[in-house]
Amino acid sequence: MNKQTITRNYMITGTLMLLLLAACSRKEAAVTPEATPRPVTTELTNGIGNGVNLQPSYYNGGNVNFAWALMKQQTKIKTVRIEIEPTVSITLAKSWIQQAKNNGFAVIATYHKASVLGSDNTSELTAAANWWKNNYAALSQAGSFTVNLMNEWGSHNISSNAYAAAYNSAIALVRQVYSGAIIIDIPGWGQETRTAAEAVKGTNGTKINDVNIILSTHIYPGAWNQGRNRTLINADLDELATSGRPCMVGEFGTGSGSANWSGLTNYAKSKGWTVLGWAWNGDGGSLNMVTPSWATNPTATSFSTNSYFNTIYSLL
Repeated sequence: MNKQTITRNYMITGTLMLLLLAACSRKEAAVTPEATPRPVTTELTNGIGNGVNLQPSYYNGGNVNFAWALMKQQTKIKTVRIEIEPTVSITLAKSWIQQAKNNGFAVIATYHKASVLGSDNTSELTAAANWWKNNYAALSQAGSFTVNLMNEWGSHNISSNAYAAAYNSAIALVRQVYSGAIIIDIPGWGQETRTAAEAVKGTNGTKINDVNIILSTHIYPGAWNQGRNRTLINADLDELATSGRPCMVGEFGTGSGSANWSGLTNYAKSKGWTVLGWAWNGDGGSLNMVTPSWATNPTATSFSTNSYFNTIYSLL
């Protein structure tokens, strides 16, 4: 069966951004290694609260109105995951983090290169790691945040050994500048739970050595687990938890497909996993929780929540 993904349609200006748009497919201190997996906890993942995604890179050169005052009224939103294209200036990206911190939100910052989502090219993951190595110090001047190494690297077809080996190299680079928990998106657009669990445990020979990691799955109606030849189900989240590492839902949202996306999100919450809705603003289509979308008016001075907000917020 062909993989099922949700397509984010981004409003991007310029030739390079249009190419990124066409390729953007979807809908994120040293510790001694453990001999045995940790038990699944019922606490929020690493203390990171539930929240929403932000994708400002593609609108008005990234100069957008986040509607922080409106967001602060939604008391279930504790965390924002900010996706950062590597073409964005570090000064601008730092300002996004600073704004979020100033308004009281925890931050997950994600390297997001739209043209290579689902890629198995290790050079792309290495580029992400080097981006963090080169820019973490400057970005951290805005305040503390959790690193999500790269958005949706790894296809449905990547082996657990190849995935583990690539992340071992990438994590080692990031560790030169950052000692906190590193979020890594599981492969297959965040849906290959078996591959990720086997990579952490070294089932097939190669394992992810760093234990201070959080595994992130992405849940949409089109979620497809090729390793199990089925749409994503609760048992797949259970399998991801057998890795013994903290797990979270880095993105969830609506779309086309047969996976029980809302049931899966609720099940993840019942396991104590953090869940982050897609998206407060920045989706190029209809998956924006506020109106107007940045694609329509990135510098609007007044925003309001909408029916999609009601759908997503009810699951936080």
